[in-house]
Amino acid sequence: MAKNLLEQLREMTVVVSDTGDIQAIETFKPQDATTNPSLITAAAQMPQYQDIVDDTLKAARNKLGNDATSAQVASLAFDRLAVSFGLKILEIIPGRVSTEVDARLSYDTEATIAKGRELIAQYQEKGISKDRVLIKIASTWEGIQAAAVLEKEGIHCNLTLLFGLHQAIACAENGITLISPFVGRILDWYKKDTGRDSYPSAEDPGVLSVTEVYNYYKKFGYKTEVMGASFRNIGEITELAGVDLLTIAPSLLAELQAATGELPRKLDPQTAANSAITKINMDKATFDRMHTENRMANDKLAEGILGFEKALESLEELLSARLAKLEGKEAMPA
Repeated sequence: MAKNLLEQLREMTVVVSDTGDIQAIETFKPQDATTNPSLITAAAQMPQYQDIVDDTLKAARNKLGNDATSAQVASLAFDRLAVSFGLKILEIIPGRVSTEVDARLSYDTEATIAKGRELIAQYQEKGISKDRVLIKIASTWEGIQAAAVLEKEGIHCNLTLLFGLHQAIACAENGITLISPFVGRILDWYKKDTGRDSYPSAEDPGVLSVTEVYNYYKKFGYKTEVMGASFRNIGEITELAGVDLLTIAPSLLAELQAATGELPRKLDPQTAANSAITKINMDKATFDRMHTENRMANDKLAEGILGFEKALESLEELLSARLAKLEGKEAMPA
C-alpha cells in the first residue's frame, strides 16, 4: 500500500507535535513535542485536562501555605503548569519536550538563565533527565546569550520566535541545540506588507527563509538543528521535506496523514555543503544592524513576544479564577 505524506516525511525529517493537547499527541505519536504559552492556555481550558490544572493549583497552595494570596498561588501554579503538561507528554513520546521560559524575561539574560535552571530542576525532581527537555527561549540577543550559558551547563535549548538569518547564526555560534524558525508568521508578514493573497509554496517567504538557514548551517558544519515551525498549510511543510525537524499542529498532521502521492526530498545536507554561501561573523553590533535592517524579523519578534506575554496573562487570570472556585468549594461544609 502506498505511504501517505506523513509516513514519507518521517523517513527524512523528525516530526514534532506542536500542541499542548495530550490526546492529539497520543493520536499522531510524534518523536518530540513542543508547547508555548498560547497552546498551554488552550489546553488548560479543555475539560479533559482539568485534573492537571487542579492538581497544579493544589500543589502550589500546599507549597506556599494558607497565608499566601490567591495571586501568589496562581503565579506559582502558572510557573509549574507547563512542566505538569510536559511530564504528561513525556509519558507518551520517546523524545524531548520543549518547555518555554516566561516571555516577559526575553530581554533579561540573567533572569532567563535562572528560569531555565528552575524548569530543569522541576523536571529532575520528577525523575526526568535534562536530555529529554529543551528550554524554549525567544531569539533576542539577550535570550541567545542566556541559552549559551545554559548549554555549557548541559541544559539544551530551543530558540523560538526566530525570523532572520542573523538570529540563526548567533544561535549556531553559541552552540544552541535547536532553533525554531517561524515559517507561517513570516508568510503572514509578507502577505500584509505586499498586499498579496498567497504565494506558491516554493516561493513562500517562510520556506525560503528556513531553506537559507538550513543551507548555511550545513555549509559551515554547525551542529545546531533546524526545526521549521508555525505552518499555515501543508505546502509549506512538503517544501521543507528533509530539514532536521518540523513541528506541526495536529490539524496539519491529519492533512498529511490523509494525503497520498510522492514526497520528494527538498533539503539535503550534501547539496547545501556544495552551495556558494559567504560566512558572516556575528557579534552584537552585526546582530543589531541586521535586525534593524530586517523589518520583518524586527516586527515579528516584538509581536511574538507580546503575544506570548498576553497568553501568559490570560493563563494567570484563568488559574486565579479556578483557584477561587476550588477553594470556594473546599470551604463549604461537606
